[in-house]
Formats: sequence, C-alpha cells, structure tokens
Amino acid sequence: MAYEARTKPTKISVADFIAAVENPTRRADAETLCALFEEISGEPPVMWGPSIIGFGRYHYRYASGHEGDAPRLGFSPRKAQTVVYILPGFSGWEAFIARLGKVKTSVACLYINRLDQIDLGVLRELAAASLVEMRERYPD
Repeated sequence: MAYEARTKPTKISVADFIAAVENPTRRADAETLCALFEEISGEPPVMWGPSIIGFGRYHYRYASGHEGDAPRLGFSPRKAQTVVYILPGFSGWEAFIARLGKVKTSVACLYINRLDQIDLGVLRELAAASLVEMRERYPD
C-alpha cells in the first residue's frame, strides 16, 4: 500500500478554525500570525490537515524515495503553545533565534508560548529569510 500524507490541504475554513481556538490569547496570536505570514508570503492561508495553517506549497523528495508536499511556512495554535513551521539551519538562523525572544526550537519548529514574549519584527525577518531559502532549495 502506498504512503499517503495526512498533512495535506483541506477545505476547512481558516477563519472558522481560528475562531474555534479556545484560549483567547492563542486565538489572538493566531490572527496576528495569519495576517503576518500572508503578508510575508504573498499567499493566502490554507488549512493543512486538521490543525496547521500553511502559506504556499513546495514539493520535497528524500533520498529514500519518500516525497510529498508541504507548506513553505505555517503555524498551528496548539493548547500548550503555538508551533511555527519554518525552514531551519540556513545562514543567519542562529542569530535570528538569539534575537527572537522566549522561544524553544526543534528541527523545523519554533515553540512560542505567547507572541508578546517574542520580537515580531525579528519573526518577520526570520520568516522572510526562510522563504527566500525555501525558494532557492525548492523552486516552483
């Protein structure tokens, strides 16, 4: 049986999804990130799976042969924190993270408790730099 990605674009309304976020701070943060990422990417928000709001799309292929599509930039307002999905490891990554504020990182994620704990200007710069790198690595 062929692998089928669970995280793919859906017809779920982004506005309805954000409106249903229970925590009012997390909901307000989601509205802010949605507007910011749409402005930076020039792409409309699209739900990917049940809980990721994505902007743009790229196709990846691993050496193993596994391939699929994913958003170029995205986030998910989770119960504990907001997760930002972003390309890591490009030139200047560490400097952006050092300036960003209170954030935890993993391979391709930023974990943010509240947007008022980070510098949104730095997040804007980081997201824009990530998109430039994404377009170089994964051209349309």
